[in-house]
Amino acid sequence: MIRTDLYDYLDLACNCLVINLVTNKVEGMFIKNAARAANYLIFCFAILFLPSCSTNPATGQQQFTALMPPQKEKQIGAQEHVKVVKQFGIYQDKDIQLYVSEVGQRLAKNTERPDVSYKFFLLDTPMVNAFALPGGYVYITRGILALANSESEMASVLAHEIGHITARHSAERYSRGVVTNLGAAILSSAIGSSTVSDVLGIGTDIYMKSYSREQENQADSLGIRYLSRAGYSPQAMSSFLHSLQRDTEFNQRLSGKNNPAQKVDFFSTHPATAERIGKTAAQAQRYPANGVVNREGYLKRISGMVYGDNSAQGFVRGNSFYHPDMGFKFDVPKGFKIVNRPEQVIGIAKDGTLIVFDMQTNGQGISPMEYLRGVMLEGRKVDDAENITINGLPAATASFRGKVNGRPMTIRLVAIHWRQDQIVRFQIAMPLNITSDKVKALRASTYSFRPMTKREIMNIKPYKLIVITAKPGDGVASLSKRMPFEDFRQERFRLLNSLGENEDVRAGRLYKLVVK
Repeated sequence: MIRTDLYDYLDLACNCLVINLVTNKVEGMFIKNAARAANYLIFCFAILFLPSCSTNPATGQQQFTALMPPQKEKQIGAQEHVKVVKQFGIYQDKDIQLYVSEVGQRLAKNTERPDVSYKFFLLDTPMVNAFALPGGYVYITRGILALANSESEMASVLAHEIGHITARHSAERYSRGVVTNLGAAILSSAIGSSTVSDVLGIGTDIYMKSYSREQENQADSLGIRYLSRAGYSPQAMSSFLHSLQRDTEFNQRLSGKNNPAQKVDFFSTHPATAERIGKTAAQAQRYPANGVVNREGYLKRISGMVYGDNSAQGFVRGNSFYHPDMGFKFDVPKGFKIVNRPEQVIGIAKDGTLIVFDMQTNGQGISPMEYLRGVMLEGRKVDDAENITINGLPAATASFRGKVNGRPMTIRLVAIHWRQDQIVRFQIAMPLNITSDKVKALRASTYSFRPMTKREIMNIKPYKLIVITAKPGDGVASLSKRMPFEDFRQERFRLLNSLGENEDVRAGRLYKLVVK
């Protein structure tokens, strides 16, 4: 079985190579040499690696994980954990951190890999995400906790990530990826062409970036198994996936990408959420249906949690971005959606205009113009580079023609001196047919960058997620008005509380609200 898997894997790569070579009209002798080298390569890999295949205790399937043994999993996990914490930060609430860990350990006791020391972390980010690293590191975000509506739903996310670990999906991806890269190098040497490395390198990149459809489904199945073994409702997996699907659709609507018929990317490694909902719902029926849900207890535990951006990440408020910890703010034009990421802030308009803001170290203390020419322009010659001043801060700017996602754009770069060892950067991509009014608005956006006042720093606070008990006469309309959003208040309330389109609140029942 494993022999077939390995041969199929390498044959697919070689077929891709031959197709690429034929498409580019390479001579037949060259293709014969490539095929001969590929056959030799398969033979070598079969001798080197097939004896190292093993049977996974969780899945019962044989898999090729020879190049990442359990000890190396622990080493890689520990190394990458430092990077994760640096990028996202750990949410500083010991009670909620302990709660997440307790639920995770309850699930981990029921896995087929007692050799793994599981560790669970709540990351301080509003992103709706969860992931696992080799060696037992499992991460869940504040965004996940805000979207979930019961302990069993939170547990379903943790159980899914535990499933990836017990199935050793990272070890399998890593081992096969190394084999593919090694194969590309050998083939390139055998036929004297870098084309081979290019073709196989693309495949490896896609393969290593995320889990396969089969691996995602396998992690779902294992997660449901662990939910049931730990005494949780196995139906929680499909109910949370349904909320996740709604959240995805809502964010697409906010971004102006509400197109249900949009073509699914062929290389997408996650199956459609609707497909996963159906599969997990069917699988849950094989297990007892009387597991723990614990909706009220869960909601009470997360009440008071920060919602959305935290002060360490900066806040989006309307068309402005504030960063009280670092003491600056700037505005974007109306009609832009602001996306706050750990390393950059992005403003997106429906016409494709982009504003990318970030801050970089300026260890040598060079001037904004020197930084602009040497770092941002990378030596590119431009005619309009000029020194400017933005709210008393030395700055420099320049523009040139370029492309973004294949579309011709005018790129405007701005470098601003911020403190002794930091440079603020604005990179703006504008369509060639942009109006003069839009250009003026974008210029005003960069010129809006300034230090925050002490009063602003004191007054701006993160939003909080609180849990209230609905009173007689309360409804979706009345409760959603209490939330500090300018648009889609009722839709946000329904999504937050997993309420259907025509479902209303019930007196005496707990509901989540976002407040200032």
